[in-house]
Amino acid sequence: MLLIGLTGSIATGKSTVSSLLSQPPYSLPVIDADLLARKVVEPGTHGYRAIVRHFAASTPDLLVPAGGEGGMPEDGPDGLGRPLNRPTLGRRVFGDDEARRRDRAVLNGIVHPAVRREMFKAVARSYVRGYRAVVLDVPLLFESRLDRFCGTVIVVAVRDPAVQMERLRRRDPHLSVEDAEDRVRSQGDVREKARRCEARGGGRGVLVWNDAGREELAGEVRRAMEEIERHSPQWWNWVLWACPPAALALAVLGFWRNTRINRAWEEQELRQKAKL
Repeated sequence: MLLIGLTGSIATGKSTVSSLLSQPPYSLPVIDADLLARKVVEPGTHGYRAIVRHFAASTPDLLVPAGGEGGMPEDGPDGLGRPLNRPTLGRRVFGDDEARRRDRAVLNGIVHPAVRREMFKAVARSYVRGYRAVVLDVPLLFESRLDRFCGTVIVVAVRDPAVQMERLRRRDPHLSVEDAEDRVRSQGDVREKARRCEARGGGRGVLVWNDAGREELAGEVRRAMEEIERHSPQWWNWVLWACPPAALALAVLGFWRNTRINRAWEEQELRQKAKL
C-alpha cells in the first residue's frame, strides 16, 4: 500500500486537495491529522488532561466558559468537562517569540505522539481493507518527520505569499493581521516545503500549485496523481498487498532512503545558512 503524505501550509488549499482525493475518481481514504489532533484532546483524554495541567494556571480562559459552545456544563469542581478554548490556546502558542516557541513545543509534545498512534491504527485498518493507497493529511509533515514513512509526498503551495494571507483573512475574518501572520509563520514557508518536496525526486515528491481557482486546482491534482501512478502503478500495489513480507521490506528501504534525503537536505540548509 502506498502512503501519500499530503502537506502544505495554512490557506494554501491542502484541505481542498484532500477532499478531491477522497472523491471519485481517486476515492482514497484520508487520515486527517487535524481531525485526529482534535480527537486526542477531547475532554477526558490523556492529552486534554496534560494540556490543562501545563497551561491552565497561566491561561485563565483556557477552557470554554460554562454555558458556551452549546451550553457545555462544568463537569467536576474544576470544570474539566469543558472543551479547550482553541482561539485562546492558539494565541498562546502561535508566534515567533521564544515563549511561544516553548509553549508550542510543549503542546506538540503532548499532541503529536497521540496523533501518531491514531494514524498508525488508521493505516493498519486501510491496509487490511485492501486499499491501494492512503493519504496522510499532515500540515507539519516534514517538521514531524512523518515524511520518512511516505512513498510519495504532495505539497500544496502558492507562489505568492500575499495570496495565502488574503485567503486566510477571508476564511477567518476574526483574525487580526498579526494573528494571521503568526499562524502562517508557525507552519513554515510553504515555498521551502515545495523545494524540499522537489528534492525527493520524480514520483516521490509532487508539487500542486494553487494560485488560481478550484478548476485549475483539480487539474493540478489530476496531473499529480498521473505522475504518482506512473511511478507506483496500481498492479504493483496489489502485488505488495498480496505479499506482506515484500511490502515490509520495501517500506524499510523507503524509510532508509527518505532518511538519507532528509539528512542531505538538512546539510544543504546548514551550508546555505553558513554562507549568510
